[in-house]
Amino acid sequence: MQTSDAFELAVQRHDARIAALGTPIWVGSEPTFTDRQALDPAWLYTALGADKQQRAQQLLCSLSQLMPNGMLLRSVGRLYPGEKAPRWNFGLLRRRDGQPLWQGPPDPMQTEPQPAVTPLVLPEFAAALTTAFVDQSWPAQCHETPNEDGTPTWTVSVEAADGAAQPLCFLLQAQMFEHRSDADPAPCATLALPVITRVDQFLLVLACIERAALGCGLPALVFAGANPPVDASIELTTITPDPAVIEINTAPSTNCAEFLWRSQQVYAAAAAQQLFPYRLYFNGQVADSGGAGQVTFGGPTPQASPFIQNPWLLPGLVRFLNRHPALSYLFSHDFVGGSGQSVRPDERGADAFDDLVLALALLERESDLSPELLWKSLASFLCDAVGNSHRAEINIEKLWNPYLPVRGQLGLVELRSLRMQHTPQRATAIACLFRALIAMLTKRPYRLPLIDWGRELHDRFALPFYLQEDLDAVFAELEEAELGLGRPLQEVLRQNEFRFFGKVDLPCGSLELWRGLEFWPLVGDAASPEQTGNSRQVDASTTRIEVRWRPPSAAEADASVMDNWMQWQLAVDGVCLPLRHERDSRSALKVFGIRYASFVPSSGLHPTLTAQTPLTLVLRHADQSTGYTIALHEWQPDGQAYPGLPADLTDARERRATRIAVAAEDPAPMSPEQASSNETHLPCPGLSDYSLDRRYR
Repeated sequence: MQTSDAFELAVQRHDARIAALGTPIWVGSEPTFTDRQALDPAWLYTALGADKQQRAQQLLCSLSQLMPNGMLLRSVGRLYPGEKAPRWNFGLLRRRDGQPLWQGPPDPMQTEPQPAVTPLVLPEFAAALTTAFVDQSWPAQCHETPNEDGTPTWTVSVEAADGAAQPLCFLLQAQMFEHRSDADPAPCATLALPVITRVDQFLLVLACIERAALGCGLPALVFAGANPPVDASIELTTITPDPAVIEINTAPSTNCAEFLWRSQQVYAAAAAQQLFPYRLYFNGQVADSGGAGQVTFGGPTPQASPFIQNPWLLPGLVRFLNRHPALSYLFSHDFVGGSGQSVRPDERGADAFDDLVLALALLERESDLSPELLWKSLASFLCDAVGNSHRAEINIEKLWNPYLPVRGQLGLVELRSLRMQHTPQRATAIACLFRALIAMLTKRPYRLPLIDWGRELHDRFALPFYLQEDLDAVFAELEEAELGLGRPLQEVLRQNEFRFFGKVDLPCGSLELWRGLEFWPLVGDAASPEQTGNSRQVDASTTRIEVRWRPPSAAEADASVMDNWMQWQLAVDGVCLPLRHERDSRSALKVFGIRYASFVPSSGLHPTLTAQTPLTLVLRHADQSTGYTIALHEWQPDGQAYPGLPADLTDARERRATRIAVAAEDPAPMSPEQASSNETHLPCPGLSDYSLDRRYR
């Protein structure tokens, strides 16, 4: 069986197990893509500018070809604090069954250059649209309003048959739009849609518009205004700008097989426009696109959401994620921790943690827990330190929020501690993982107490080894609940290659170097307007490296070889690291972390701290005359400039590996304390149970 076939079969088995429980769990995502070669601010840190809007339009056209029979929308986007106008918002509206939704004139983005709209077309279209509504027994009238520039706007007002309090007003005017990207703008009819709340009403309106447009012979038509309503039969995917990326808010999928298909189309459309789900740095380090890859769970309707149907699900999810930090950090973007974009409830301090414990205890006393009470009880804890729920690991601002009009009561829970995944398969595997967890927590209440991890949260769980160990524990719990993911999905989820620097093979063992997590702190006043907007300044100059010291392949079969391996010691700055004895699926090994200042930031927390690069590790043995020095450089070891950004992921992998330099040398004599054992060590500033912080040296 091909690997892809085995993966798809595992996804189908997952869907079958969830379906057997009888609780629909829909899943949506927000994949983000960037131009990884561009150095323009729009592709590095700002939302608008450069060619981003044009690229988004081309992406939408590619997506409409891969997901046909829909209609394009140019709706009003979000208006963010400090921005003068709403951002652009392009949409693809489709029927879920794939049948044609709109067979009228296309959007000019989809056409070859067409004849310009003549002055007589607008009044003719307005009259025809009015007649179409009247034929549906909806009283309607139209009138012309001149604009400041002399061009007319036609308004068609419709009193809907259902007796809506306000009439539906459709605005028609001629505007300049590009047809294809290489064509000059030309005037085209644009129709601004009013707010319509019911899908059945929208479909009747759309039929009237289609009839009128075809009757007038319109060559192209632009739909603008408000986004149409959606339900279990109609889906909407939108494309919007965000700092450094283009964000695609995919329509929710009913299951993970559909999620895989939808993700494949989105990734393919992005690739066709040379947009990537990751960014490569000069030194080979791999980051996500810059916009992360959140996943949202809900149901076919707000009332049918699993979080509304089972009000004990959300408290159980809070408890489970607290007890398994791997789900917060292993698949995360680089900006994690109490100042990050996906703050855990236990990263806000002891007082907030104690009150969260109380809040969960009080919820358990409620015999009839309403959705609004559930939201009010947890909203103050599922946010960051300044109350921003959009920077919480578990975002419930759209669960049952009475203070957020229209979008607040959708029964949705968004998980934000996820980087933008590099492939649709990995994105789907993560969706399966969390969907299985939600199903398990729906199947049986989860009331284990919260763990107060303290310093261990940002010490032990900053190292990839312990995150993987915790993920394996999650897999085991799913298996016990008969919701196991299967080997193909688990193998994809265990992949962590972009945090791997390289391996040094020596006669006495192998040394692996991995990039750990760092929890970057804010710089300056975190409550200032500059720090509470769309981006915040942090000190990202600290790097954490995990070392894994493995025995030779023959060691476990030969006691003397294993004993010799045990005597090798690893030192940094003269400090013998107290390596931790562990075991994984491959072998016994030793694990430890090292933190250091990898560069000097323009504005940071410690202005007197210099860069501590390269990171130099000394491997030595009390009875051996030869030791080894392993240096991890931040740049090319010879200090020369790279010829440019890495060409691809393979090139990036090679650059990471070549940053490791190894030399055999006579080690300095060890002190009696250093030679005694790896298990005991003298008190050392910056030395914890899992890491040495070189910044104290």
